[in-house]
Amino acid sequence: MIRLCVGKDLDAMYHIINDAAVAYKGIIPADRYHEPYMSADELQQEIDEGVVFWGYTGGDDQLAGVMGIQDKGEVSLIRHAYVRTNQRNSGIGGSLLKHITGLTKKPILIGTWEAAVWAIRFYEKNGFCLAEEREKERLLRQYWSIPERQIQTSVVLVEGKRKQV
Repeated sequence: MIRLCVGKDLDAMYHIINDAAVAYKGIIPADRYHEPYMSADELQQEIDEGVVFWGYTGGDDQLAGVMGIQDKGEVSLIRHAYVRTNQRNSGIGGSLLKHITGLTKKPILIGTWEAAVWAIRFYEKNGFCLAEEREKERLLRQYWSIPERQIQTSVVLVEGKRKQV
């Protein structure tokens, strides 16, 4: 079942994000990886800045995965998509992505680490395409608040066949 995450879910969301983000260790630039990957304060800040999280629950109503969407005016961003390590490759991410993309009619953008090839393959399998380098840099600067180092080491995926937004 997919449901809107609420305040009581913050602790579970924090644990899912940091459990799943261990996959980045040794993959993304060392200067961009830290533990925890996202602190509880950072998670709350993302919510305060408009990221709306949805969660996937099993029969026990425990969150197994989370994914956020953020309205940025003319586009929507998919933010912080994570599934518990022991539940990956079970359709949770795809279910969340399908649900969230159905919430908006705006063009959808996804930013991820260039070295996270598994994430890029997942989004491509689900109908997203890599933006070209110049377009990627423009989009990251326009819609995300991230340091230059992260811009250099990230990619942007756009829905459908469009290469530009």
